[in-house]
Amino acid sequence: MDPTPQRIVSLVPSLTELLFDLGAGDRLVGRTRFCVHPKEKVEQVPIIGGTKNPRVDDILELEPDYVVANREENRREDVERLQEAVHVRVTRIATIEEALLAIHEVGGDLGCGESARELTGGISEALEERPDEPDLRTAYCIWKDPWMTVGGDTYIHDVLTHWGLRNVFGSQTRYPRFEPEKLARRHPELVLLSSEPYPFKEKHLQAVEQHVPDARVLLVEGEWFSWYGSRMKHAFRRLNVWRKAIA
Repeated sequence: MDPTPQRIVSLVPSLTELLFDLGAGDRLVGRTRFCVHPKEKVEQVPIIGGTKNPRVDDILELEPDYVVANREENRREDVERLQEAVHVRVTRIATIEEALLAIHEVGGDLGCGESARELTGGISEALEERPDEPDLRTAYCIWKDPWMTVGGDTYIHDVLTHWGLRNVFGSQTRYPRFEPEKLARRHPELVLLSSEPYPFKEKHLQAVEQHVPDARVLLVEGEWFSWYGSRMKHAFRRLNVWRKAIA
C-alpha cells in the first residue's frame, strides 16, 4: 500500500477512536453513527451509516484511499464491494493479543508506527499490573429478550479470562442465548450486566438476582470489556481497580 493513506473511512467505532489517538484523525473523512469517541472530534466527521449497513455508495463518493473494517462488526458483502475500489484493512480481533497486533498494523499502514508502539506499551503495562485475585465463576450478559451472553471465542471472553473471571459459558461459541431461570445450573459466583450493547440498568438487577440468589449481580461498563484499540489502556487501568475492589 503506497503512498501513505490520506483519506480514511472507519467502519469500526473503537478503531475510529484509535485513529485519533495515533494522530491520524485529521485524515478521517467518514465514520459510522456508532463512532462516538472522541466526541468533540468525531462530530465533525460525516456519518456513512452503521456498522452493519454502511452506505457503500456514499463511502465511495468520499474517494477514500483506506478503509478500516472488522471481520465481526462489518458485513462481508460490504467489505468485498469496497475492496474493489479501495484498500480495506480487515481486522480480526478475538483476543487482547490480536487487538494489540491490530494497533500495530493500522499504525504501520498510516505512518504512525511510533505512536502505535507507545500506545501498545502503555496497554501492556496496564495489563501486567492487574491484581492477582482468586478466579470467580462469571456470567457476562450483553442482551435481554432474548438473554444473551458471550462464548469462548470472543474478545470479551479473553478480557474476562485475563482478569480472573472464569466465563461459565466459555465452552460455547459466539453469543449464546440462555434462560435466566436456568442460570443457577452453571453455578456463577458473579453475574455482570453490561452497559452495552443492551443498556442494562439498576432495574434489571432483581430480574437476575431472583434466579441466582447465591451470586453477586453487578452492573459494569461494557467498554472496559468490549472496546479494543486505544481505549484498552484506560479500560485495563479501570479494570485493575474494579477487580481488586470486588476480589
